[in-house]
Amino acid sequence: MTSPDLPLDGGCRCGRVRFRITQKPIITSVCHCRGCQRMTASAYSLSAAVPSDGMTVIEGSTVIGGLHGEQLRHHHCDWCKSWLFTRIEPDPGFVNIRATLLDDTSWFVPFVETGRNEALPWVTTPAKHSYAEFPSMEAYFELIAEYTAENG
Repeated sequence: MTSPDLPLDGGCRCGRVRFRITQKPIITSVCHCRGCQRMTASAYSLSAAVPSDGMTVIEGSTVIGGLHGEQLRHHHCDWCKSWLFTRIEPDPGFVNIRATLLDDTSWFVPFVETGRNEALPWVTTPAKHSYAEFPSMEAYFELIAEYTAENG
């Protein structure tokens, strides 16, 4: 697995919203849950979790879309409706970027996959760790430590 060259920029489909990552991801993942399938209109969503202060919107602004719950804030472009990133409240110290929206995705490989019990039966990924649902927070801390050790 490789690490991206920083800063790393990305944006929505129409280009009205652009963002920049200035810190290395703490983990990469694929989620097969039905919610992610529906929000992406695909088999899964791909995420790169980066420290909260390591991601900035540098052009345009976002609106909240998807689920409008108290904890999850799914940020979208108001024009093209691309799902850009998700912030969690209260802030756990990271933001989940939709990895496919990065300008350079050549480095991206999912380290962990979640929601396998809802995966389409023909889908496989190269993720090193796989979970039927979502791992516990304690397991995530261990996964983050392992990812960091392997990816610097």
